[in-house]
Amino acid sequence: MLEPLYSAAEMRAAEERYPGYPDSIPELMERAGAAVAREAVRTFPDARRFACVCGGGSNGGDGRVTARVLREAGLDADETSDVEGYDVVIDALFGTGFSGDPRPEAAAQIERINATTAPVVSIDIPSGVDASTGEIAGVAVEADLTVTFHGLKLGLVVAPGRLHAGRITVVDIGLDHAETEHRRATLALRELVPRRSAEDTKYAAAVAIVGGEPGMSGAAVLAALAAFRADAGYVVLAVPRESLAVVEGLTLEPVKVGWDDDDALETILRAVERARAVAIGPGLGRGESRQALVRGLLEQLVVPVVVDADGLAGLQPVERTGALVLTPHSGELARLLDRESSWVDAHRLEAAQATAERFGAVVLLKGQDTIVAAPGTGAIVSDLGPPSLATAGTGDVLTGVVASFLAKGVEAQLAAATAAVTHARAAQLVPHQGGLIASDLLGMLPLALED
Repeated sequence: MLEPLYSAAEMRAAEERYPGYPDSIPELMERAGAAVAREAVRTFPDARRFACVCGGGSNGGDGRVTARVLREAGLDADETSDVEGYDVVIDALFGTGFSGDPRPEAAAQIERINATTAPVVSIDIPSGVDASTGEIAGVAVEADLTVTFHGLKLGLVVAPGRLHAGRITVVDIGLDHAETEHRRATLALRELVPRRSAEDTKYAAAVAIVGGEPGMSGAAVLAALAAFRADAGYVVLAVPRESLAVVEGLTLEPVKVGWDDDDALETILRAVERARAVAIGPGLGRGESRQALVRGLLEQLVVPVVVDADGLAGLQPVERTGALVLTPHSGELARLLDRESSWVDAHRLEAAQATAERFGAVVLLKGQDTIVAAPGTGAIVSDLGPPSLATAGTGDVLTGVVASFLAKGVEAQLAAATAAVTHARAAQLVPHQGGLIASDLLGMLPLALED
């Protein structure tokens, strides 16, 4: 259900466990270089001239083996820093041990690689990407293909590093697998979601959605319908009283409850008594009264709560007994940490983990990849979401799915990660990717749970 994502230290430990290490290093290099040559020829069968740009470390050694194997196959393969005029460029400058900002000479070499029109094959990880975090301190190679060894590196699935990797091929070089701190979510996680049994009533997985101020009522409606489509049996939709008529006209299945600011907390707490999970925030509004409402609900609700969108505005840590899941995008998370969103985008893993620790919550950081961090443990990363999900309202759908899985009793970090892969799979199943809108996901969610 969860696949290993290796850091540089974890890869080094895997190599050190190999019999005969360090005398076995040349043997591992031979396997690695041969695999890169094989994948490069397979991917670019018409290529005849290869430029192998090799650094001084073990990654450079892999590159030199690659060049030799290509020559033995009758192809032209030069170990060179001049990449012009070649059919394919092999990037063997830095490997998984690299971190920080490349020195000026190396940075200039990376710029030359990126300027070429030839396709680029990176060995293990694009040079300039931190394998343990996905961070890029300076410049990094923009690869068309990355041939990585033994297992996926964290930096290949977390942005911005993943945006430089191109297509990724993992090759076996004979190392044994081991537990890693961070893991990759797979579609097999969906097996954790309990299906309804003969003994269940509709209240067995009851969800409440709090949000939907005028002009934003669609956000709460999307979350409510998503909770139903993710197999919740009962959904309460609690909205400001002035939105009640609108949501009555938009939805059939949810029970609707209207509230006024002066009685909101009491009204909502009564309305959600049967709920086994509550989602707060879609279209809620961000005024002081709404922020106070969020805090009051978090302090008094003992069931798991997911907070999204407007519910995150002005949020401060709250002591509570029930599980808490926050689902921000980078801008919302930046405000939670009092940082710039550009910093979050550059340090996604660190930002998600810092927020999880500060709030004592599971944090699902949305973006090009989805990072699900929890206090005191490694993150779970989902890289399954297609670009079509970058459209208004899809986050509200995700919130409803998380709430449904929490109501079914799935542990909070696993519920969030499972919701992320189910949400991604629903998007993949939409027949059209161009022009996808959030409501397109709703009909696909039941299929995404089953296929």
